[in-house]
Amino acid sequence: MQGRYHYFRLHPLHLDEVDDAQLLFDFGGFPEPCLSGNKRSWKRWQNERRRRVLHEDLVSMEKVREVTQIDLLASILPERVGGLLSVKNLAQDLSVAFETADRWIQILENLYYCYRIQPWASKKLQTTKKERKVFMWDWSLCSDQGARFENFVASYLLKYCHFQQDYHGEDIELRFLRDRDQREIDFLLVKDGVPIVGIECKSQSTSIAPHVKYFSDRLEIGKYYQFHMGKKDFASSDGNIRCMPISKISQIFPVTFRDNQ
Repeated sequence: MQGRYHYFRLHPLHLDEVDDAQLLFDFGGFPEPCLSGNKRSWKRWQNERRRRVLHEDLVSMEKVREVTQIDLLASILPERVGGLLSVKNLAQDLSVAFETADRWIQILENLYYCYRIQPWASKKLQTTKKERKVFMWDWSLCSDQGARFENFVASYLLKYCHFQQDYHGEDIELRFLRDRDQREIDFLLVKDGVPIVGIECKSQSTSIAPHVKYFSDRLEIGKYYQFHMGKKDFASSDGNIRCMPISKISQIFPVTFRDNQ
């Protein structure tokens, strides 16, 4: 069967398909709650999804008994979006072993409830190497607006990376960068093991974040983008950093089929 078909990963709706950033931001990218644009429909759909994923799919697909505790873990994870995910701390909160908590997170990943991205280790800087960041497939679960915006951007970038992998055959990954002084670039696109683009997220932005300039001066990364929910679009004096509205992200990172291959 090798070569007879191509495998494409299906993602929630995003700005390449829905030209309304605020609608997507508020209601997530799953078609039913997003296209309804209605808070009541969103709440009802969330309740039904949680019941189906955690109380039907979980039991039938993973054959686990700790449904109540995994349900608790699922309610905790949206609060951890945007920061380093400490499985050790989660295990303590849930009163289980580290290996158990990590296995439960993997189960939720298998059910497309959440996903994790790894740090990129720089040889020039002392950076985080192990702890990953967690994001939700449905970013509307994040009550914190800053974390939701970061998740919103992460989901588009993951979609872009998967498209590059599945359609173009590129070796490209979504990572992040964080040093020992807690300076961070929210996301890196790493191609063939080399970071090519840095992406920062600021829900409201009138100036370029200092740490973006810091990493720009120290790492040979071709381009940096800082996305926000406003309307301003400007660049740094050297042109290496561009601050722009999130509504334009699909212009920079297109997810478009261009031929019949």
